[in-house]
Amino acid sequence: MSAQPDHLFGSASNDPDSQETREWIDALSAVIATEGRERGHFLLEQLLEQARQQGIDLPFSANTAYVNTIEPEDETRATGNLEMEERLRAFMRWNAMAMVVKANRLDPADGGDLGGHISSFASLATMFGAGFNHFWKAEQGDKGGDCLYIQGHSAPGVYARAFLEGRISEDQLLNFRQEVEGKGLSSYPHPKLMPEFWQFPTVSMGLGPLMAIYQARFLKYLHARGIADTSGRKVWAFLGDGEMDEVESLGAIGVAAREKLDNLIFVVNCNLQRLDGPVRGNGKIIQELEGEFRGAGWNVIKLIWGSYWDPLLARDKDGILRQVMMDTLDGDYQAMKANDGAFVRKNFFGRHPKLLEMVAHMSDDDIWRLNRGGHDPQKVYAAYDAAVKHQGEPTVLLIKTVKGFGMGKAAEGKNIAHQAKKLTDEDIKVFRDRFNIPIPDEKLAEIPFYKPADNTPEMQYLHERRKALGGYLPARRTKADEQLKVPGLDAFKAVIEPTAEGREISTTQAYVRFLTALLRDKEMGPRAVPILVDEARTFGMEGLFRQIGIYNPEGQKYTPQDRDQVSYYKEEVNGQILQEGINEAGGMASWIAAATSYSTNNRIMVPFYIYYSMFGLQRVGDLCWAAGDMQARGFLLGGTSGRTTLNGEGLQHEDGHSHILAATIPNCISYDPTFAHEVAVIMQHGLQRMVEKQENVFYYLTLLNENYPMPGLVAGTEEQIIKGMYLFKAGGKGKQQVQLLGSGSILRESLAAQEILEKDWGVSASVWSCPSFNELAREGQDCERWNLLHPTEKARVPFVTQQLEKSAGPVIASTDYIKAYTEQIRPYMPKGRSYKVLGTDGFGRSDFRSKLREHFEINRHYIVVATLKSLCDEGVVPATKVAEAIQKYGIKTDRVNPLYA
Repeated sequence: MSAQPDHLFGSASNDPDSQETREWIDALSAVIATEGRERGHFLLEQLLEQARQQGIDLPFSANTAYVNTIEPEDETRATGNLEMEERLRAFMRWNAMAMVVKANRLDPADGGDLGGHISSFASLATMFGAGFNHFWKAEQGDKGGDCLYIQGHSAPGVYARAFLEGRISEDQLLNFRQEVEGKGLSSYPHPKLMPEFWQFPTVSMGLGPLMAIYQARFLKYLHARGIADTSGRKVWAFLGDGEMDEVESLGAIGVAAREKLDNLIFVVNCNLQRLDGPVRGNGKIIQELEGEFRGAGWNVIKLIWGSYWDPLLARDKDGILRQVMMDTLDGDYQAMKANDGAFVRKNFFGRHPKLLEMVAHMSDDDIWRLNRGGHDPQKVYAAYDAAVKHQGEPTVLLIKTVKGFGMGKAAEGKNIAHQAKKLTDEDIKVFRDRFNIPIPDEKLAEIPFYKPADNTPEMQYLHERRKALGGYLPARRTKADEQLKVPGLDAFKAVIEPTAEGREISTTQAYVRFLTALLRDKEMGPRAVPILVDEARTFGMEGLFRQIGIYNPEGQKYTPQDRDQVSYYKEEVNGQILQEGINEAGGMASWIAAATSYSTNNRIMVPFYIYYSMFGLQRVGDLCWAAGDMQARGFLLGGTSGRTTLNGEGLQHEDGHSHILAATIPNCISYDPTFAHEVAVIMQHGLQRMVEKQENVFYYLTLLNENYPMPGLVAGTEEQIIKGMYLFKAGGKGKQQVQLLGSGSILRESLAAQEILEKDWGVSASVWSCPSFNELAREGQDCERWNLLHPTEKARVPFVTQQLEKSAGPVIASTDYIKAYTEQIRPYMPKGRSYKVLGTDGFGRSDFRSKLREHFEINRHYIVVATLKSLCDEGVVPATKVAEAIQKYGIKTDRVNPLYA
C-alpha cells in the first residue's frame, strides 16, 4: 500500500482509524480500475443515499480536483493538421499584434492614442483556432449557423483571421479604429458599424453571457413552434473570468439549466487576470466558477493543464502534485507565468521534496514548456468535442490560459498585459522569433502584415476548413429572405374607431386590442412574440394565456389553480408568449433575440415587450443600447407610464424621463400617445417599416392605465401623427389666441384648460396632440443641419414650424415628463412666438392623479396660469389677471419647487 500524505485524505489526527479509511479508498480505486468510473459513481450515489436515510449530515461540494475533467485516455483525438493550424495561428497572432501596434504608433496633430488590445487574443488564439477549423458552422441554405459571442477585446485576432481569408483588406487593417472615413475596422464587435461581419456586441461586460442564454432559448422556442429548424445549431459565448463578476454574467445561468439549453456553450477564458490585476489573487477562480455553474445545473468541463503535464500527473501516485496544484493560489500562478522555468521550479515544485525529485531530470526550459490547457490544441479540441456532444444541459468550459501569451517580457502574465499596445522593436523581434514569422530583420521596424500566397498549403488548408463548415464566420445577414405582408390599418378597426357612448378604455387596452387583431392575421399572427415580466394581469393581457399559450419546453405537468377560469394560466410546449417572471433584464434579452431574428435566423419575428415604463430604459439601458447596435426591430411598450398617471405607487414606479432616455438611441422611435387611434396608427406604421421595408428601427411607446373615452381617428391626420404633431381641437375665433401642446395623459389637461380659458378669460386656445416630441426634435435638428451645410439653397422648414406658423399667440406645452422632453422643440417655434413648458421634474410620490398633477404643476389650472402669464409677457393681458387666476384656482405660491420637494 502506497504511503499517503496526511493532508490528502483528511488529517491523521482527526481519523481514529486511518487503516480503515485507506481500505475504503483502495476498495473504491479497485472498483474503478476493474469496472469503470460509471460503476464507481453508482456505488458512491448508493452510499450517499444510504447515509442520508441514516440521518448523517453530508457536506456538499460542487468542486472537483484542480485537474482536467477529461482524462488523457478519454480525449477525442483532434482531426485535421495541427501543425498547419499552429502555423496559421502564428500568422494571426502576428497580424493582430501588428495591427494594434501600428495603430498606436500614429502621431496625430491633436495627440492621443487609438488603443487596442493584444493580450486577450494572445490567450484565446488556440481556442478560436479549434472553433473556426473544426466546430463552428456557418449558415447553409435553410440551416442556420452557429451564433458566436466573441470576447470583445479579442477582436484584433478575428480581424487577423479574416485578413488571411481575404474578407478584410490590408487597407482596413491599417485603419483599425479609424472608422470615420468608412474604410476602417471597429474597435470591438459592433453590428451597426460592420453590419455584414459582427453579429453580437459583447464588449459591455456581462451582456454577452446574458444575451447568449436567451438567444439559445429563442432558438429552442422557434423550433418548438415550427417556425425554423434550429436543432443543429449551437450558441458559443466567449467570456473573460473577470467578466464573470458582472451581475448579468451569472444572473441567468439558472434559466439555462432549467430550460435544458444543451445548445449553449460558455467558454470562460481563465487567464486569471482582470484589467488591473488578478481576478482572485487569494483564491481560485476556476474552482469558484465550477461551484457556481455545477450548483446551477450545468455540465462543467475544466481544462487546466496541457499535455506536457500528463506524464507528471501519471507519475503522481501519492497525489502530492494534485494537492500542490490545488493549494497554489491564482496570484502565484500568475507570477509564475510572468517569470521563467527556474522560478517555477523553486516556487511551485519546490513546495514538496518529492516534486523537486519528480522534475529533477527536466531542464528549466522543459519546465517552462509545461503548458496551460487553453494553449494545447489537442486538449481544446477534446473539450469542445465533449461540449457539443453533451445533451440535456448547457455546458461551461473553464479553460486556463496565459494573458498575453507569446508577448514575453513585454506583457506575458503581467498586470499591465491588458494595456500593452506599444511594443518596442526588441519586443517585436522576440515575438517574431517565438512564432517563427518569416519577416527579415530589415523589415521589422515597419511591422509588415504577413499573408502567405494563396497557393501555399497553409492558405489552402485555411479555406478548406471553412468550406467544410459551410462558409466564413463571423458573418451577419442584413435582411431576411422572406417577405411578409402587414395588415392594413382597417384591420384594426376596433382600435381606431371612437369608443361607444359611455365606454372608456386606456391606451394599454388599445394596445392589447391591436395585438389581439394582429394575432388573428394568418401571416403575421404567428410571428408576433408577446413578452411579459409577470405583469399580464396588470396590463389586461391574461386573455392571451389560453388563446396562444405560454411557452414552456416541459409543457404543463400540473393543473393550474385557475383551471376553471376562462383565462387560466396555460403553459404549452409550443406556446407563443414568453413569460420571463420578475426579470426585466431577461425580458429585454429575450426581446433582443426575437428582434434580431431576421438576421440571426432568417425569420422575421416581431416582439412586443410590455413592462412598467420605469423599469425599462432606466433599468436595462445598456441592453437597449446594445439592441440599437444589433439593429433590432420590434416594440417596447412602457406601461403605466408618466409621473402622475400611476395611482399610489410612488417614487420608484413613476416614470417622467424614459422618453429622454429613448431619445439617446438613434434608431429608437418613441411615442407618447394619448388616444387609441394614435396607438394603432403608430404601431401599424411601425410594422410596415420593420417588416415590409425591413428598416433597422425599433419602437418605444408609453402606454397609460387611465381610462377615458376615445375620440377615434380623423381621416387625413395619419401622416401628422407619425411625424409627431397634429391639430386635435381648434379654438375659437377670439382676439386672444394661444396654442396648447400636450401628449399622453396630460393632453387631456390641456383640453380641460382650453375650456377654462374660453369660459373664464375669453382666450381662444387650440389644442395640439404631440405624440412624439422626440421625433419632432429630430426632424427639426435635421432641417437645421441641412440649412447649416447648404447656406445658398432654399432653407428647409421644420415640421413644428410648419404646423404652428399659421396660428397665432404663445405656445404652452405640458406633459407627464420632465421639461427637457418638450424643451427640445423650442428652437423650432415660429419667429416672434413665445414658448413655455410645464413638466414633472422631481421625484414621484404616492397619491391620486389629481393631487400629483397639482403637485408637479402640470394640471389644467397651471396650464391656464402659464397661458395668461405668456400673454402678460407679450403685453396682451395685465399682470393682475395672472394674479387673479392664481387666487381663483387656489394655487399656493409659497410651495417648494417640486424639483426639490
